Amino acid sequence: MSKLDKAKERLKSVPKDYTYSECKYLLGQLGFRELTKGKTSGSRVKFVRETDGETILLHKPHPSDIMIYKSVCGLLKFLQRIGEL
Repeated sequence: MSKLDKAKERLKSVPKDYTYSECKYLLGQLGFRELTKGKTSGSRVKFVRETDGETILLHKPHPSDIMIYKSVCGLLKFLQRIGEL
């Protein structure tokens, strides 16, 4: 099982300790690029895949790296909708 497959399986289990770093790795491997909106964006981060125009807007957690459960569920549903999971 590849590292990407393990990352997908971890997300599918919807862990309560899923980190933004794991999310960023997974989306990067799927061709998404992280975009910030500048100084006024706060913790909002957009991931865009230019090949098909798919976009997801996420909240970058702070001060810890652990994402809130609702965001993890949203990420899972988004990836299932676009056929990546």
